[in-house]
Amino acid sequence: MTQTPMDRALVEEATKKSALIWVQGTEGAPRALWHIWHEGAVCLVGDGPDEQPLEDLGLADGGGATVTVRSKDKGGRLVSWSARVAELAPGGEAWTAAVDELKGKRLNAADADHIAERWARDCRVLRLEPMPGALAEHPAGSLAAAPLPSPAITRRPIPAALPKLLARRKKRARDARKDAS
Repeated sequence: MTQTPMDRALVEEATKKSALIWVQGTEGAPRALWHIWHEGAVCLVGDGPDEQPLEDLGLADGGGATVTVRSKDKGGRLVSWSARVAELAPGGEAWTAAVDELKGKRLNAADADHIAERWARDCRVLRLEPMPGALAEHPAGSLAAAPLPSPAITRRPIPAALPKLLARRKKRARDARKDAS
């Protein structure tokens, strides 16, 4: 089955409007990545200091990947498509055009004035081009997975004394309202 013009339009519009895409390479778990849509493909930068990690996804020049695009407003899966990975050579015409667009979307870069030089020296700029063929079928399940282990957690057991402290605070507030009446 081949892609229809409507399928291509869906891929382009959904990918343009989504701030994050989920990319599944030949290795590892799918990962959310920031990107831009540029000249008919997704462009992204990573694998350098202060940039998104790509190395454990198995994204190699000429290889394949699956891109899943989420809804900007609801966050649900809209469309999944197969892509061919192309690594852009630093300083080349395609690399320069992609980096010019990526620079505008890179938020909070400490070295915004020299980011292109850093990317050329330390990072990889990849282009994920939609492959001809049918869009990926939507799986029946949710595909929800447990988060990867990380030291950056926010949930810890509550301290044993906390419930007593909160109860005292509520009692004091209640007593203060009674005294004010």
